[in-house]
Amino acid sequence: MTGPSGNVPSSGHGFTVPVLRLGDILLVTLQGELHDGMAEQLQQDITERIAHTRVTGVVIDISGVDIVDSFLGRVLAEIAAGAELLAARTVLAGMRPAVAITLVELGLTLPGLRTALDVERAMELLTTGERQGEGSP
Repeated sequence: MTGPSGNVPSSGHGFTVPVLRLGDILLVTLQGELHDGMAEQLQQDITERIAHTRVTGVVIDISGVDIVDSFLGRVLAEIAAGAELLAARTVLAGMRPAVAITLVELGLTLPGLRTALDVERAMELLTTGERQGEGSP
């Protein structure tokens, strides 16, 4: 369910996570710290939007996120798994080097998530049908 501006409801934390529909792709922009309850609500809302709008791709922009802990990493992987079950591919865009290092140190591999350096490349990845990072060196 979305609010009047098309954004995911704020779940009582006083702000919303922007979720924009760009053709057949949902663009989700994460900023700052995402509390556990809000991350779970976002997962549910994205899955419902995929089902109701029949989009074929989801781009999650984390360029505004300083820290991805094990919980948020798991939620991102679960969003991708849910999207895949609903025939949509997910690309994680804008990961900072420090976040990548942290994820490696935590042993998180984020299965089902493709990555791109920025939103533009993520959109290209989804619209051209390329599968970056799967089975390639």
